[in-house]
Amino acid sequence: FAWSPDGSRIAFDHRQDPRISSGSTSDISIIDVASRTIRPLVHRVGGDNSPVWSPDGQWIAFQTSNGDTVSNFYKNGQLAKIPASGGTPTRLAASFDENISGPVLWNPDGIWFNAFRKASMAFVKVDPATGAAEQDRDSPFLTVGSPSATPDGKRWAIVAQKDGRSLSEIYVSSGSGPIKITDMNAQISGWDVGTSEVVSWKSRDGTTIEGVLHKPSNFDPSRKYPLLVVIHGGPTGIDMPQPVPGYVYPIPQWVAKGALVLRPNYRGSAGYGEKFRSLNVRNLGVGDMWDVMSGVDHLVKQGVVDTARMGSMGWSQGGYISAFLTTNTDRFKAISVGAGISNWVTYYVTTDIYPFTRQYLKATPWEDPAIYAKTSPMTTIRQAKTPTLIQHGQFDLRVPIQNAYELHQGLLDHGVPTEMIVYRGFGHGIT
Repeated sequence: FAWSPDGSRIAFDHRQDPRISSGSTSDISIIDVASRTIRPLVHRVGGDNSPVWSPDGQWIAFQTSNGDTVSNFYKNGQLAKIPASGGTPTRLAASFDENISGPVLWNPDGIWFNAFRKASMAFVKVDPATGAAEQDRDSPFLTVGSPSATPDGKRWAIVAQKDGRSLSEIYVSSGSGPIKITDMNAQISGWDVGTSEVVSWKSRDGTTIEGVLHKPSNFDPSRKYPLLVVIHGGPTGIDMPQPVPGYVYPIPQWVAKGALVLRPNYRGSAGYGEKFRSLNVRNLGVGDMWDVMSGVDHLVKQGVVDTARMGSMGWSQGGYISAFLTTNTDRFKAISVGAGISNWVTYYVTTDIYPFTRQYLKATPWEDPAIYAKTSPMTTIRQAKTPTLIQHGQFDLRVPIQNAYELHQGLLDHGVPTEMIVYRGFGHGIT
């Protein structure tokens, strides 16, 4: 919700019910604070949400799927504006090819939001009159976000990460440039975090894939190192250079112990445009595996990987890709599947975001069982050889735990070493 500049009205979005899969039913209304009367503003098919007032209170900008309920999981969301008094929405930033990330800010200087730009993030400025959008190409930061500005738009505060060796800090604007007012990096000043850099390679079908490679601080290109592949979720997540990535997996500790860690931004990841995010539609697992294994091959060809000591892991969609690797390749010494999908039919009938599967596979299991079989790790369970650790939250609604039990039993039935850990009381994520 958002208060109007004069404090007399509140614009807010609302859904038909509280289920998370009902986001595509969100509409926008305005409440008059004095009378408490509610007036619909945007009411149409698809998701319309996150209203933001113009500085003069005459307009409202909002994020929208523009009626799309069949591909909105992977296609770009849109930005639009509408008179606060009502009318027809007008699309803004139509030529900008990436999703909006974080909040939208509207000040006298224009409309602002931040968006991924490959393995970085920069601000995008939109002219509210023409709708023209331009992303900052000269930012001194690797990532920026959480913008906050004074009402006149003359002073800003942002959260920004300078480079791959730095934690995010809070900066405020000044006439001489941004001033850092926090020192979060003091916490890790004595740590050996190694280095992280963006690398790229060609996948099996010729698609250029990027990833983040973490190397020990004493990295020697003439040596061969153990390689751990850590696969992000989403699939529209993204990995960027950073010193201490810490969700689930102890990456800094492994790097300090002398391992290479590769975090691939496989097809479907954010930051590379709508076409790239669409490349795993009806190609889940298959194309993802092309991207991961071609990244491994890229490093192997450089002579820096001990191929007898390679492991792979991931959480959520990364867990699914790890499960797909478990049943489709024997090149890894061990694999960990975190909250991963093992069977798309099982997932389709149990997940709290069931439209996800239909959108990516473009069918229900009853309409096209072949595509569900092609993309499910359980289809190739008889090929599995890799020792596999399965980790799952007891009350996971996003990827229900039936997926873990199915993979675990299949591996046991085929004599593959496997262990399963259930985190009691946890849902999709663990802490």
